[in-house]
Amino acid sequence: MAAHQEKKLAEERKHQNMQNDTKTSQGQWGRAWEVDWFSLASILFLLMFAPLIVYYFIMSCAQYQCSLTDPLLDLLTGNKHLSDIWNRTPMLTYRAAAIYSLWVTFQVFLYVSVPDFCHKFLPGYVGGVQEGAVTPAGVVNKYEINGLQAWIITHVLWFANAYCFHFFSPTIIFDNWIPLLWCANILGYAVSTFAMIKGYFFPTNAKDCKITGNFFYDYMMGIEFNPRIGKWFDFKLFFNGRPGIVAWTLINLSFAAKQQELYGEVTNSMILVNVLQGIYVLDFFWNEAWYLKTIDICHDHFGWYLGWGDCVWLPYLYTLQGLYLVYHPVQLRTDHAMGVLMLGLLGYYIFRMTNHQKDLFRRTNGNCKVWGKKPEYIECSYTSVDGTKYYSKLMTSGFWGWARHFNYTGDLMGSLAYCLACGFEHVLPYFYIIYMTILLTHRCIRDEHRCSSKYGKDWKCYTAVVPYRLLPGVF
Repeated sequence: MAAHQEKKLAEERKHQNMQNDTKTSQGQWGRAWEVDWFSLASILFLLMFAPLIVYYFIMSCAQYQCSLTDPLLDLLTGNKHLSDIWNRTPMLTYRAAAIYSLWVTFQVFLYVSVPDFCHKFLPGYVGGVQEGAVTPAGVVNKYEINGLQAWIITHVLWFANAYCFHFFSPTIIFDNWIPLLWCANILGYAVSTFAMIKGYFFPTNAKDCKITGNFFYDYMMGIEFNPRIGKWFDFKLFFNGRPGIVAWTLINLSFAAKQQELYGEVTNSMILVNVLQGIYVLDFFWNEAWYLKTIDICHDHFGWYLGWGDCVWLPYLYTLQGLYLVYHPVQLRTDHAMGVLMLGLLGYYIFRMTNHQKDLFRRTNGNCKVWGKKPEYIECSYTSVDGTKYYSKLMTSGFWGWARHFNYTGDLMGSLAYCLACGFEHVLPYFYIIYMTILLTHRCIRDEHRCSSKYGKDWKCYTAVVPYRLLPGVF
């Protein structure tokens, strides 16, 4: 009887500990349950001003030859009124609406209706049906990885039109750039609003939802972790990877075509921007299966931050270098061009090899060689919402022994190369490196806060072994 009672008490204690672990996991793994005043202020600022920032940059190029100060000076001195600038801004057109609707519809079709075939004949490429990471609720979602295929099909059709069919001009994107901006905003706000309504009333997985009760925070950061329609249409993967990133290289090609039309040549700076950013985009799609393990998919909920950001912020502000070079063509000296190319390629090498080391380490569970020897690591564990305990390893050798986010360091080197290709006449093309530095530094801090909550004391052991975030010996 006493043994039975002792067993029962032990089971109750185990159950209570599991509940406590679950509460900790629910409260800290993923985005917040509660909103502090600084987070709320930041979110209100972004909701109010991020769309205006995008408009200001694009308007500055269209009306002020890419000067960021002249519009302000005109307004402050009374030479222009806001109405003057707004009245010169192209409005939404039926043509732009038709182009954008056709574009998004085509990408949805490629995403949900054309199973991947690239993995069947491209050695080393991982496509087709793949599993994502474990969600806080313990769910493992499956994804149809076919982004590379969508990119290839889209660009084959683009070049076929440019050189054979001539259904539309290659400059079509540039020629409708601001009207397309209004279309992108409509989609961004529509999908963000739908995602919030869906999260409240018919979520895909209620256990992976977080509702703070603060409308602005929930709208911005999202309620659902992995909102889906049907079995395969995943909001996060589609909007993060398509249509914005597929369009990135098409946008740059359209800018190059416009430069050819206006000046009779494509400058080496425009070629550099197209090549370096094209490598980055192709890398994204080649490693789309790896992307399922990144912070966007593994931690972020789907709200305005991702929905509007992927529709508007990404295609409009990540392509500023090409847009700038249409208005200010720059022919670089050979040594300058080679320096930019080398910096971009070195940054890409560090970015790719750092991510490759982590991916190899994960796939082999540490049974591999990094830089010719067995990798070192810290053992750690975490608990999902359903109480299941999982075990993981954090690598502390290779590039990951230099800094905890050395892949971001390579990313920033590539970002700087894009900007340096534009010369030094204006600050506008350098917005990208400034923004990426802020974004990736914030991501470091945000990711490490989550990891600290997720792994607890194991994370402290890891940071003691790898003390720097981005730059060894500095930060």
